[in-house]
Amino acid sequence: MTAAVRQATRQRFDAPLAELIAEAAALRDSAHGRLISYSRKVFIPLTKLCRDVCHYCTFAEVPRAGKPIYLSPDEVLAIARAGAAAGCTEALFTLGDKPELRYQAARDALKALGHETTISYLTAMCALVLRETGLLPHANPGVMTRKEIAGLREVTASQGIMLESTSERLCRQGGVHYGSPDKHPAVRLETLRLAGELKVPFTTGILIGIGETRDERIDALEAIRDLHAAHGHIQEVIVQNFRAKPDTKLANSEEPDLDDLLRTISTARLILGPDMNIQAPPNLSPGVYQKLIDAGLNDWGGISPVTPDHVNPEAPWPAIAELARKSADAGKLLVNRLPVYPAYVRVADKWLAPDTSRATTTGHRATPSRHRRRWCSPAASTPESRESSSVPHRANGSPRTTSCACSRHATPTTGTSRRPPTRCDARSAATSCVTS
Repeated sequence: MTAAVRQATRQRFDAPLAELIAEAAALRDSAHGRLISYSRKVFIPLTKLCRDVCHYCTFAEVPRAGKPIYLSPDEVLAIARAGAAAGCTEALFTLGDKPELRYQAARDALKALGHETTISYLTAMCALVLRETGLLPHANPGVMTRKEIAGLREVTASQGIMLESTSERLCRQGGVHYGSPDKHPAVRLETLRLAGELKVPFTTGILIGIGETRDERIDALEAIRDLHAAHGHIQEVIVQNFRAKPDTKLANSEEPDLDDLLRTISTARLILGPDMNIQAPPNLSPGVYQKLIDAGLNDWGGISPVTPDHVNPEAPWPAIAELARKSADAGKLLVNRLPVYPAYVRVADKWLAPDTSRATTTGHRATPSRHRRRWCSPAASTPESRESSSVPHRANGSPRTTSCACSRHATPTTGTSRRPPTRCDARSAATSCVTS
């Protein structure tokens, strides 16, 4: 594509915000209907040490005398079991990137735990949580090798890495990623590519307001689009707005305003298409949920009734019941989903390892019976899921909403000859509809 053609193509994103939002919302509704989803999760910060020094981060810490470097297996299980008791389905493992490459204390702690690398210990803890609680692990450990991604695939339902930006400028001196080798766009894009080759349902996204230009945001979204077109593995894309935090180099920096966030969400929808699951963290934008929905998102991400957002501890999660009400005010039905989206579960033999595939359908042994329910939600579309689904599809590949697919209602129809007595706009097999 020539520079002139590229510039002409991007002019559509300079349209008045109201026009952009209307187009994005209509595109979203053509695939996802009235559903908006979230994942009921528990947040497990396996370690807060990191070899990177991002200028906006308060999650990363340095070793301190007397403070454990890693959560112990018992601590990990205690958090996971609390989540299972609260009806969570996702165990989100978030941690610093390869701290053993920077800190002797991390190497010593890993040796005491019987591991050489943080990824090795993470893999063991994901296996432990999956085996003992039935929660589905989602791992977010940063840059990974092919071997590391493949090992985690055996014990996780999904994995992720925030691309954040494709701007090399931000890695130069004075940029927010200067001194953070794992934030170079090339290595993060390579992790995304390897995950696609290994058939791992993957989460990624961009972080806006950290010094990037609007064109650079579009570059990042187009890179994600192209990777998904090649491999079909990007299950969701997060548009996260920068929030200034005390005691960081960006503590006094200006945050992106609401219009900037809405324009970016709408642009993401137009670039990534109707089927993609696009989310924005609700705890980073309290009080404007309807505006975020109007801009084209269809997912709120993970929300925990048990643990705080350790990455943004100043921003409490919204109550799920409140989120359901606010979503309803915008004409949407809030539904609970798994960390891996239904399109990938429908073709689990390709996208999931045997243990995680079984866990998506057999329920949680450690979860009280009142919470033993699965998801009823839309999904990023894959060619295989479209072929295998009994739900008819539109010409563009998105599912038609002809009936509820959850077992609490009727069996999905393959046409219009039979209509179930109750409809909830679900489009994938599930155990029950969940709105809170």
